[in-house]
Amino acid sequence: MKKYIAELIGTCVLVTVGCGTAMLVGCDAKDGCGYLLTALAFGLTIVAMAYSVGNISGCHINPAVSLAFLIRGDLKKNEFAGYVISQCIGAFLGAILLLLIFNLGGVEDQTGGLGSNGLAGVNGNVIAGLLVEIVLTFIFVMAIMGVTSAEFSHGSFGGLVIGLSLVLVHILGIGLTGTSVNPARSFGPALVALFNGNTAPIISLWVFIVGPLIGGALAAICYKFLEQKEA
Repeated sequence: MKKYIAELIGTCVLVTVGCGTAMLVGCDAKDGCGYLLTALAFGLTIVAMAYSVGNISGCHINPAVSLAFLIRGDLKKNEFAGYVISQCIGAFLGAILLLLIFNLGGVEDQTGGLGSNGLAGVNGNVIAGLLVEIVLTFIFVMAIMGVTSAEFSHGSFGGLVIGLSLVLVHILGIGLTGTSVNPARSFGPALVALFNGNTAPIISLWVFIVGPLIGGALAAICYKFLEQKEA
């Protein structure tokens, strides 16, 4: 149970800090400051959580990452289900917290949808959006697979590498899809935005669930193949 609570807390913090930063400073590609601040907020949150809840649950805080660990054999099916449910609840709570903070404080949401992901950057093209999410998640999860490999020890630097990898994929992806690479991170804000009267994020939500899951699965399969020792 403590693992699931850790995943809930970690995902809640990720949405609160990452999406909250995007809401506050905006993430328009033309505004480099807000763009980079958002990328750093997501990445640095992963670093902070990796060295806190990571000691309890491994700090997946992302269903695509949990799926990769399931495929690699590091997570049981019932644990996977518990992780994903906890992550989605955490993301929902993080989005609720943001709604309360911004509404009570009278602060304008620069994203218009609680930091939700969307397809505006790819002109609404679903295929392009899926490709972006698959590719970026593949890159991110490949880094995680390498850092957490039993064959190679990266010592205490693992959390930093994973966090910087998330910054990396955000730098490219923010202007295209807002960068999900995490179904839970997309689910929470989209659902709360719907309750708040904004239906746009929920319409394309499936892209940000399917894309990252495919990317995470491909990364796990690819790394398992690369990791195998030749006869």
